[in-house]
Formats: sequence, structure tokens, C-alpha cells
Amino acid sequence: MTQPPNTGSNSEHGRGGVRSWFNRTEAAGALGDLGTFIPLLVGLVNCCGLQLGPALFFAGLMNVITGLTFGIPMPVQPMKAIATVAIAQRLTEPQVLAAGILTGLVILVLALTGLLERLQRTIPRSVVRGLQLALGLKLIQLGFERVAGTHVLIGWDSIGLGVGCAVLVLLLYFSARVPGALVVFGVGLAALLCAQPSVLSAVRFGAEWHMPALADWHVWATGFWHCTIPQIPLTVLNSIVAVCALSADLFPTRPASPRRVAVSVALMNIVCCPLGAMPMCHGSGGLAGQYRFGARTGGSVVLLGAAKMLLAALFGGSLLAWLQGYPQSVLGILLLFSGLELALVCRDQTKRADFFVVALTAGACLALDMAVGFVVGWVMAGALIWGVFRIEPPPDDNAVADAPQVNHAAGDGRSPPAC
Repeated sequence: MTQPPNTGSNSEHGRGGVRSWFNRTEAAGALGDLGTFIPLLVGLVNCCGLQLGPALFFAGLMNVITGLTFGIPMPVQPMKAIATVAIAQRLTEPQVLAAGILTGLVILVLALTGLLERLQRTIPRSVVRGLQLALGLKLIQLGFERVAGTHVLIGWDSIGLGVGCAVLVLLLYFSARVPGALVVFGVGLAALLCAQPSVLSAVRFGAEWHMPALADWHVWATGFWHCTIPQIPLTVLNSIVAVCALSADLFPTRPASPRRVAVSVALMNIVCCPLGAMPMCHGSGGLAGQYRFGARTGGSVVLLGAAKMLLAALFGGSLLAWLQGYPQSVLGILLLFSGLELALVCRDQTKRADFFVVALTAGACLALDMAVGFVVGWVMAGALIWGVFRIEPPPDDNAVADAPQVNHAAGDGRSPPAC
């Protein structure tokens, strides 16, 4: 991929002379993660009573900080396990926030004690690729479901609109002059205003905010058992291990390190959740989506974060009608192409044994659970490394080949420190 041209409107980033670019390509890339961000944020507000203003403001603030810190388009997303469980069980705002704080504390302990690096160094690349393939396929599936779920062939939020947006993305796939994500996002806004012109009258200046009530220990117990426990493996695997591996693929000269990413995830939740922010993490799907639509530096998420903070400060909770009404078919297309970008990084696993582990890991993740699929893939990779099973056929009938080797992320048989 070529880097965006120098437009003169950029700022130096301290790591190795990397520049943060602020142009239309970076702005387009910033929209690549909205397909997951908007639905989960709306669900937490509607079902759990989360405050939209603080949730949007602190998500934007963390976008700005991580963009300046990492120098790559590091996404800030809702914690998916916490959000899914909280929405399904209609947990309260304090229970959701307590779960985010506790998850942050656990991740901080793993990072500061060095346990995270030890775990990461033992994971073969094929297992990480299996996780990425599973997440990519899940995003693709969700994208198709959002488009087909409109159950309307032609309309302002319909299958036809989704197909049209997909064609626009493909036609503008590598265009820096006319970024596809900006065009598609604009089409979605126009469709929203045509379908629901009343959203204009719903906008109100000002933001309401109150401090959450977190004094009841029952709130912490419920948040921990229902949300923190399922969130921890997903955070370690997708928000740290997989996102670092993907950053090394996309930005080999400036990859994110597991320790820095873990500390970032921990501090986001420990500092912001007590103030009303939703539980937040980074994610490989978000990074793939932002990269797919043009993001190449931290400037992309800085622009996104500044927009979120400005909207939250000016309009606060009155933006909920806009978020609820935004066409699902457009969000589905953003999800679909984000998933494709994430799944494509697995194409480097060309050996039979390696791809066997990739496919097994991905299948187990999709059929069972992300953590269970990871364990299944890890065990199989170890069995192949130690020669318990054979996947590669022997070279001929008269010779017995050595046990197939499952590739690790580095030549020394371990994942490199920066993933």
C-alpha cells in the first residue's frame, strides 16, 4: 500500500519520524469502524441506561490519545462480550461500568507482571491467524445479516441500498482522491434524512451528565461474574494478541507491542468507566476496517475522536435518534469490507499444516467460543510441532518425513516482541 501524499497539513509524530496525516483519506479511514461502534453504543444506551454524552465523549478522547500515542489507526471499540451480555440481560449502567473497571484491572495486572508477554510468545502464528479469520468471517456474516435484515428490496434502508454502497466501495477501492468510505457514509446520511426528516428537529444543544452510582458491592459482583469473566479472554486474544499481530502485518516498521496495548486498554477502562464511559478496548477488526478504507496513521483516529468529542459536547444525548435511524444496510457494508480485510491477512499461511490449524481454530471459534477455539487451535498446533499427528504427507513411499512444523511469527520459533 502506498502512503498518502504529503498535503502539507500534517504533524510530526515522535516515533521514528512517522507523520500523522490529516487529509480526506485518513478521514475516510476513520469511518471504517462505525459498523460495530454505532450498534453496540446504541444498544448499551437503550437497554442498559448508559449515558450517550459521556460514552461518546470519552470514546473520542481515547481515540485522540491512542492515535497520538501509537501513531497508527488504533481503534477504540466497545468491549463486545460485556456489551453483548449487558444488552441481552438488560444489566444496569453501574453493572456495565463495574465490569469495565474490573476487566481493566485484570488486564493491567497481566501487563505489569509480564504474564501477557509470556503467553504471547508461546502462541504460533497459525493460531493467531485462525482467530483473525474467525473474526473476519464473523464481521462478513454480520454485514450480510444487516443488509438482508432490512427485508426491503428497494428503499432508504434496503438491500438495494446495501448493494449500491458495495458497488461504490469496489469502484473506489484504491481511490485516494475520492475515498469510498466518505462517499458511502454520505449516502447513509442522505438516506437517513430522506427517510426520517424529523431527526433534524430532535437535535438539541447541550449535554446532560451525572456521576454513576458504583457504591453497591452487588453491582461489582454482578458485573464481574456476568461480564468480566467472558470479556477477559476476548480482550487478551482479539484486543491485544490479534491486534498486535495485525499491526505488524500492516505497519511492519511501527507495530504495536502487547504490553503497551494492554496498558492502554486497562487505563481506558480504569480511568473513564467511573466517569460514565462505556467499557472500551482495541480490536483487530476495527484496525482492519480503518486500514481498508484509507487510514494509515494515528491522524485518522485523532480526526474521529475530535468529531466524537465535539458532537458529544454540543448535542449530548439528542444524537440518539440519528444513531438509531442510520441505515443498517450501510453499516452492514462497512462491516462486510472490514471483515474481508481482516480475513485476507491469513493468506500467508500456505503450508498444509499451518492452514489446517488456521481452519480448525477459526471453525472452533465460530462454532463454540473465541476462547475455546483458541485453546483447540493451540493444542493442535502443539501436537503438530511435537509430532503427535501428521498433516503433511511423507515425501515418498520409502521415506518417513520429519514432523511438520507449524510456523511461528518469527524465525526463532516464537512470536516477536512486537507481535
